[in-house]
Amino acid sequence: MNYIEMIDKNRIPQHVAIIMDGNGRWAQLRGKERQEGHQAGAVAVRQLVENSLKLGIKYLTLYTFSTENWKRPVAEVAALMVLLFESVEEELFVKHNVSFRVIGDMSKLPDNVRERLNGCMERTANNDSMTLVLALSYSSKWEITEAVRSIAAKVKEGSMELSDITDATIDSALTTSFMPDPDLLIRTGKEQRLSNFLLWQAAYSEFYFTEVLWPDFDNEELCKAVYEFQSRQRRYGLTGEQVTNDDKTV
Repeated sequence: MNYIEMIDKNRIPQHVAIIMDGNGRWAQLRGKERQEGHQAGAVAVRQLVENSLKLGIKYLTLYTFSTENWKRPVAEVAALMVLLFESVEEELFVKHNVSFRVIGDMSKLPDNVRERLNGCMERTANNDSMTLVLALSYSSKWEITEAVRSIAAKVKEGSMELSDITDATIDSALTTSFMPDPDLLIRTGKEQRLSNFLLWQAAYSEFYFTEVLWPDFDNEELCKAVYEFQSRQRRYGLTGEQVTNDDKTV
């Protein structure tokens, strides 16, 4: 099946979030070092950005490095940091008018990596064809905890009442407040869990799990995921009869 031709270009998910899993296994299956798998994964990211732009996706969030990943072998973490440093190429953002953002606890990152990321965010802030978001040193439980602390501080100082706290209050306190919740959340590499990623924001996301390892997740695989998304009816707690056909993927 040619999913690239089958998808409806008028019903593209506005925000796609991806848990990029399988770099290490991809390398092991080929008798390579894990670092080579991460390098192949970085190439896949660049291709994904370009393919997402062609589809018209407006927000692309990639789970790049979790807080739990700091527990990995020191050599692997160091290699990942170097790869991250090298992969933030502003040519990609300038060429395609892409805005770059990072969500996560950046205080844990090496100074040179943090400075490079901050500089890229500042210089691409006005780009508007698409926003690429890296979830880096990120944990959804960390994010929600920080949001709760921020709200609690406002209540304590008297600038907010307990009765003022709503879903929207929490939304605005999260690191993702600048973008809509993900319509489609994809995980590659066979596993079927969220792994502490966008737990609040994914409340009504459509999930798509694939056995394809991340470095092999090409344009055809992306279009396959979008095609599956378009085949579902998003009801948000309503009955199927209450949702019109026009509301299927919005």
